[in-house]
Amino acid sequence: MRKKKNIVLEDLIVTGYAAEGKSIARHEGKVIFMENAVPGDRVTVRITKDKKDWAEGRILEIKSYSPERIDPFCSHFGVCGGCQWQMLPYEKQLEYKQDQVVQSLRRIGKLDLPAINPIMGAEITRFYRNKLEYTFSNRRYLLPRELGDPEISSLQNAAGFHARGIFDKIVDVDVCHLQQEPTNRIRKEIKSWGLEKGVSFYDIQQHEGFLRNLMLRICRTGEIMVNLVFGHRDESLQSDILQRLKDRFPEITTLLYTINTKKNDSIFDLSPVVFHGRGYVIEKLEDFSFKIGPKSFFQTNTSQGERLYQVVRNMAGLKGDETVYDLYCGTGSIGIFLSNRLKKLVGIELIPEAVADADENARLNGVGHARFFTGDATLLCNDSFFNVHGRPDLIVTDPPRAGMTDKLVSTLLGIAAEKIIYVSCNPATQARDLAMLSEKYHISAVQPVDMFPHTLHIENVTALFLKH
Repeated sequence: MRKKKNIVLEDLIVTGYAAEGKSIARHEGKVIFMENAVPGDRVTVRITKDKKDWAEGRILEIKSYSPERIDPFCSHFGVCGGCQWQMLPYEKQLEYKQDQVVQSLRRIGKLDLPAINPIMGAEITRFYRNKLEYTFSNRRYLLPRELGDPEISSLQNAAGFHARGIFDKIVDVDVCHLQQEPTNRIRKEIKSWGLEKGVSFYDIQQHEGFLRNLMLRICRTGEIMVNLVFGHRDESLQSDILQRLKDRFPEITTLLYTINTKKNDSIFDLSPVVFHGRGYVIEKLEDFSFKIGPKSFFQTNTSQGERLYQVVRNMAGLKGDETVYDLYCGTGSIGIFLSNRLKKLVGIELIPEAVADADENARLNGVGHARFFTGDATLLCNDSFFNVHGRPDLIVTDPPRAGMTDKLVSTLLGIAAEKIIYVSCNPATQARDLAMLSEKYHISAVQPVDMFPHTLHIENVTALFLKH
């Protein structure tokens, strides 16, 4: 395929998925990447980026559909930014996710692998998220059938999620299937109140407006946290909507509000204010309890998070006399989950608020042999630190999607702990890191876990043993 502009390819057959859930087809030996297709679809594609060995394209037409396709259950499928794989049977989703892990570890890492365990699928595939965040906006995303209609304007108030790839327009959500009720009823109540009172919805272009964001956390314990974010302070309006929520939704156990006048939606540098309740909720994993505040990180799929930690615990094979280091420990959930099978737990995390949560969770569970530290593991993990806290027998690392830094990998190689368990939400960066760790470690077990049904995301747990 020669490089030229306005290339349109007819009758491409989609053959599979690549990293990040992109569909792939082949033409004249070149791999073509695209989105929103299912293996078996026959498509017409316009090439948008053309390289020597690969190209990216946009689907102009699906000429025939794959027999694997099913009807999505959500009316917002294909419009909002989530649940990209609803058109695939769940069994097929698991099959492609398993393949994504295998291909990443083999092609990127070029690793010597044991037999990879079958992916651990979710028993609950809808309403599985314990946390959701909605956005209020004065700009509604128009559906394709609405475009060009002079009687329909995008300048409408909406409450929902960002349209995929569009920062300033919101899909006005009717029913979201990611979180159980009362999530939809609360969102709609706030929207109705805003329309009734003539309150301004946030304008992300002008950075102004009163109703801005909504965070809901619904725990398996029955506790519910709501944090309503306002774009500016108005004590009369704040009190009115918060009291309305308290009166109409008595199941809310903690109700907070946050004033965010910044240009971004992050609240980690802000101070949520308690309107009603304790200011936090309690969630449980097995017999462990975790205190979760409005800024705390916690696995957003409680039931699968519990199974993920069980995988880590089984791979750890702890005997009770080990010192375990938990890197990127967050609020301490993995380490605390392991705590009754080890001698000493040391957690390291960059975010001070998360370390404070970890300390609180250790106290809550009576884990007196845990210590959590704020800092960079590459700087903290040295001989003087080990002289005080002990060298690790096991290191658990659960980095963000970007994976570990080269410096941290070098630090781990220098520590040479007997075992490392690497939890990853991105098999590609995990494969890169494992390739570097293979200098001193061999992989003994690999277990993919599906944390997010109907999405392209996959979690993978790998156990490594020091070579002798």
